[in-house]
Amino acid sequence: MLNTNRPTSPHLQIYKPQLTSVLSISHRITGVTLSLFSILIPASLIIIFLGQDYFNILINIMMNPLIKFLLLGVLFSTIYHLLNGIRHLFWDYGLGLSLKDSYISGYIVMFLSLSITIISFLLFIG
Repeated sequence: MLNTNRPTSPHLQIYKPQLTSVLSISHRITGVTLSLFSILIPASLIIIFLGQDYFNILINIMMNPLIKFLLLGVLFSTIYHLLNGIRHLFWDYGLGLSLKDSYISGYIVMFLSLSITIISFLLFIG
């Protein structure tokens, strides 16, 4: 039987999140999010294929503010994951690996992700 009175590792309790670690975890979370929501693409194509009535139902569902908010999250996940993936490609070539450069590229990824998401949402969804 294990001794449950022994102290546990305080890794999460004392660890101060850094920009690089937060962006790394966010990249993984957005990847999982995109994987889960990728089923919606063929599902929507099947609905469109079924005919005009089902297409109108799909359009009515898409007009729901909660669904629009969900689409905003998926849109941000897509853009952030793409831009951060490009950042990782630069790292694969050995570019921008210093701490200063990784922070600068992290801020650029965050700024561009938010900017492109807002502009895209206003132009295409909003």
